[in-house]
Amino acid sequence: MPHHGNEEEHDSSRDQGSKRDEPVIRDHRKVDPVTGQARHPKGEHHNEPVAEPIDTAADSDGDALAQAEEILNQVEVPAEESVAQGTEAAAAAELKNDLLRLQAEYVNYRKRVERDRAVAGEMAVIGVLNSLLPVLDDVDAARQHGDLADGPFAAIAVKLENALKTYGLARIDETGVEFDPTIHEALIQQPGEDIEVDTVSQVLRSGYKSGERVLRAAQVIVAVPA
Repeated sequence: MPHHGNEEEHDSSRDQGSKRDEPVIRDHRKVDPVTGQARHPKGEHHNEPVAEPIDTAADSDGDALAQAEEILNQVEVPAEESVAQGTEAAAAAELKNDLLRLQAEYVNYRKRVERDRAVAGEMAVIGVLNSLLPVLDDVDAARQHGDLADGPFAAIAVKLENALKTYGLARIDETGVEFDPTIHEALIQQPGEDIEVDTVSQVLRSGYKSGERVLRAAQVIVAVPA
């Protein structure tokens, strides 16, 4: 009887031998001929970071930003890019310092301009007040002679004096006060009774001041201790 089992084993081993003898073709092309995309052979490591997709279905913008920052923190930056970022950070810090210095200079300039403007305005007011002092002297003389006791000119004089007070004009005409050489000009000295210091006994011409600035000292008679 024929041995069919041996023949089958023989045919199987022959088929396996024929399979082992078939040549193996390996495709080493780096570009896929079908898709046209670059191939990355197994085992190669690439430094190109792969960004994970950001969840666009986040509850809020803050969650999306947090996911983006977390992904960026996981990406390794090459040494060359780190150096470039450090250089850009230094340049940004220097630019910030320049802007801060420029802002400080502008603030100082603005303060100086405002101060100069205030001084210029004050000097303009003082100039006007000084030009009106002779007019006030005439008003005082007319009042002493009784010409301004009543009538329209008396009302005009009062309005003028009140208007000048709004600009800080104050009269220096007090008597019985201690003599002060900064606001008084002594024209006459005479012995006085029951006084211990030099005292203004009479004002010959009123003085004026604007704020702390003395526009004109008052001309006075001074009583000195006997």
